[in-house]
Amino acid sequence: MVSGSVGVRADWVPEPTKAGFVAVKGGRIWYRMNGSEHFVKGKTPLIVIHGGPGFSHHYLLPLVDLADERPVILYDQLDSGHSDRPNDPANWKVERFISEIDDLREALGLDRVLVFGNSWGGTVAAEYAISQPAGLVAVVLSSPLISTERWIADNTEYRNQLPDDVKKVLDKHEAAGTIDSQEYMDAVMVFYKRHLNRMDPWPAELDRSFEIFNPSLYVTMWGNTEFNATGTLKTYDATERLPRIKVPVLYTCGAYDESTPKSNEHFASLTPNAEVRVIPDASHTAFLEKRKLYMTILREFFARVE
Repeated sequence: MVSGSVGVRADWVPEPTKAGFVAVKGGRIWYRMNGSEHFVKGKTPLIVIHGGPGFSHHYLLPLVDLADERPVILYDQLDSGHSDRPNDPANWKVERFISEIDDLREALGLDRVLVFGNSWGGTVAAEYAISQPAGLVAVVLSSPLISTERWIADNTEYRNQLPDDVKKVLDKHEAAGTIDSQEYMDAVMVFYKRHLNRMDPWPAELDRSFEIFNPSLYVTMWGNTEFNATGTLKTYDATERLPRIKVPVLYTCGAYDESTPKSNEHFASLTPNAEVRVIPDASHTAFLEKRKLYMTILREFFARVE
């Protein structure tokens, strides 16, 4: 993984109106909330789930924009961000991460919720919707991981489109087991700047999530490279269970996303009440790259389903 400048811009991120810890199986997770004044107006709160595994909420801070019209709750999964880090692999199960949503809802008294999940967070959000919990109003699956096999195939195709010299570096270090080298990380960054975030420079909130990233969690569940899953998610596939989702679903992805438009369109075709929005000139973090457009899309979707 990579890192960059320290800190998060403070010019647009409001302080949370409420923040703290919630007990979950294995420890405590940290959350922050903005827009709590909208509870009295009956506005449905939005729970935001970060990717990784092992990332943090920071790169999703643009979603706080939506707190002008509803409560917005971001949290760090166990062993991530500001949450407790027991670093016990026994906790690193998809089912336990899903249960964090209900623990958060119970602690905050959230009877009805909207759920947003990005990347691996989209996995958690999709699984939560598949379980058909009471009070779930709608789900946004933002560049989700639904099928590891399909994800790897899509990104192998992207990798094949990289410049020859970059591919040679990737191949050389993967074969030699030297993926911690700066040369390898620089080559991975070429891929990231095409398919993870296309901004130059990267925003500080994305850098921050990389800086406090938990590599042990990521390697255990995914693997030690971006391009091949060797961890516990290597056979993950929720495709056949998508028809069980009963609430409205919005799939979003960037035109150059690791979670490709073609795959999202396929997943949406299997989801009973779903639509897809592909964000032009964006990739895996479209909410950072095309923030204003992205928030407009979310506002319109939530207005239709609430």
